[in-house]
Amino acid sequence: MKTLILIMLISIRIFFQLEASAQDLPHFMTQEEQRIWESYSPPFISSEFTTPPPTPVRTMAEWEQVQGIIIAWTSYTSILRQIVDYAQDEGLVFIVCSDSNTVRNYLTSGGVPLINLKLIQTSFNSVWCRDYGPWAVYSGVADSLKMIDWIYNRPRPLDDNVSVVFSSYINTPLYQSIVSPNNLTATGGNFMVDGHGTGFSSKLILNENSGKTEAQINSIMNQYMGISRYIKMDNLPYDQIHHIDMHMKLLDEETLLVGEYPAGVADGPQIEANLQYILNNYLTCFGRPYKVIRIPMPPNSSGQYPPTANYYTYTNSVFINKTIIVPIYGLSKDTTALRIYRESLPGYRVVGINCSGMISALGAIHCITKEIGVAEPVFISHAKLLNTSNTVLPHQVNVFAKSRTGVAGASLYWRTDTTQSYSQVNMTLSQDTFRASIPPQASGKDIYYYVSASSNSGKTTTKPLTAPSGYIKFRVENPVINLSLKITPEGLLDTLNNRLYRRDSVMIYLRDSHAPFSLVDSAKGIIDSVSMTCLLTLSNALSGRYYIVVKHFQSLETWSRAGGDSLSANGLVYNYDFSSGSSQAYGNNLNLKGSSYCIISGDVNSDGIVDGSDLLMIDNDLYNYVTGRFVITDLNGDEYVDAADMQIADNNNGRESAFPIEN
Repeated sequence: MKTLILIMLISIRIFFQLEASAQDLPHFMTQEEQRIWESYSPPFISSEFTTPPPTPVRTMAEWEQVQGIIIAWTSYTSILRQIVDYAQDEGLVFIVCSDSNTVRNYLTSGGVPLINLKLIQTSFNSVWCRDYGPWAVYSGVADSLKMIDWIYNRPRPLDDNVSVVFSSYINTPLYQSIVSPNNLTATGGNFMVDGHGTGFSSKLILNENSGKTEAQINSIMNQYMGISRYIKMDNLPYDQIHHIDMHMKLLDEETLLVGEYPAGVADGPQIEANLQYILNNYLTCFGRPYKVIRIPMPPNSSGQYPPTANYYTYTNSVFINKTIIVPIYGLSKDTTALRIYRESLPGYRVVGINCSGMISALGAIHCITKEIGVAEPVFISHAKLLNTSNTVLPHQVNVFAKSRTGVAGASLYWRTDTTQSYSQVNMTLSQDTFRASIPPQASGKDIYYYVSASSNSGKTTTKPLTAPSGYIKFRVENPVINLSLKITPEGLLDTLNNRLYRRDSVMIYLRDSHAPFSLVDSAKGIIDSVSMTCLLTLSNALSGRYYIVVKHFQSLETWSRAGGDSLSANGLVYNYDFSSGSSQAYGNNLNLKGSSYCIISGDVNSDGIVDGSDLLMIDNDLYNYVTGRFVITDLNGDEYVDAADMQIADNNNGRESAFPIEN
């Protein structure tokens, strides 16, 4: 390994060729830096590893659990102090600095307690640690923590070596993509990742590695970062640095927060084109369309937009466990932006820091922070339940969980009222997936839930991380009446086996329970031969009191019990059993056969009465030896019209439908 003294001497000589001091270096390259960059070769402090990690890795997503964040103490110290104040509530704050006493004194003078701080004294050039800081990856899915370092796309040699110093400080192996053929120039502000192998960048990544093919760049990202799908969007015309964190952000695996300009303004047209490119060509890691949340790209106080105004953005925020820090500017859109974050991320503490004093340098909160994952994560992958019309079946929750020491167990917590406590369900493991179900819920219900997984070493993580105050929410919306009816046509009932001889169709009508008993809705169902039930959905009827009217093609029309029943259009299944007692039908108009009350067979001409005309039809078919399935005169379903059918009808001769009469 090269000695630090030698590298610092070389770096300082190059650094002092720049016109700007460390405190003044903007996010973009100065003119002098652009000149130096043409022939620049960074004098690296080489780490132990300049080859890719030996086993596949996964780059963590920003919303995963972190041990803390990195900041570099220079330039915008009043903003950095506020970041420290919020971030130390959630984890460690690693402060790269040249004088730790100066940092402590400044924090103390601003009333910021000195807790959860790790001060790392080393040389560096600028505040923009998002771009030059290390990336946290895990072996496999959630095994050992590793750091990844690229070549920084600025001629700032001290910045470029901060990753070496930091990885040594936390005693974590660092893998650098700095040696051919894996040398890659990149910047952290132009990369976001979903934690499942999908990465996003602008085509700056192609421009700055023009000596490599896109396939070679993809291969390096796969080997070092575990990126199996690398989405690249066209550069924007006015953002200058082409970092995507200036106009978009992943809020979770399936949600894109995207900045929005008024139509045709500034970078708006290209942002819209890039968004459509993603939506038209890619699905989330769970195979579903991305959810898109829009957030304004605000003008300055005079109503001007880039390129004649600063590049104000609200997407340049940072997660640190249960807090998200958002840049604000003292503009009218600030409150709108904070509201959008709070509505989109329930349970998070959403705080704003005024970045009007730094945005002219083309950066904000995300640009000057870098998250570092925990050493032993409990990784949870879950495709959140979406809004549904399902009111009948349980809502199954599937979770893939992984930990270095193994997963001891997982639990599901759910409720339908945020003022009530959660119900807990222990999840069962099957083929690497934990499963549990939320019971069916009525239409119009909101369901709030989260999942929790614990490792064998005793570490516990929730999804979302902010649970139980945060949650995943979905809505059940299915304003229909679902009926499960038990119906036994007399002729088809096999009393020996307590089932029907065949499945059969039936028409169901809903009629108002009061005169004139108007028809409200209808549906056709199939009576199962074993359960003797049929399930029907009536989508036109509102909640109310109705008669349930059964019309079977060989039987008397049968109305449900006197007064009707109160039915709710909430999607839940309403059970009604005609077979349980004679009073289940209006006028007790059922026949007892065995232990079941049956709708009365024999009205083959559907005139509401079993009489001679029905007997004549059966007799004619008997005489002509009529056979076949679903013959209307074959009352017992044996596929022959014979004396047995005649006997059923003859026994019911004179029976007629019973229904309420309008007074």
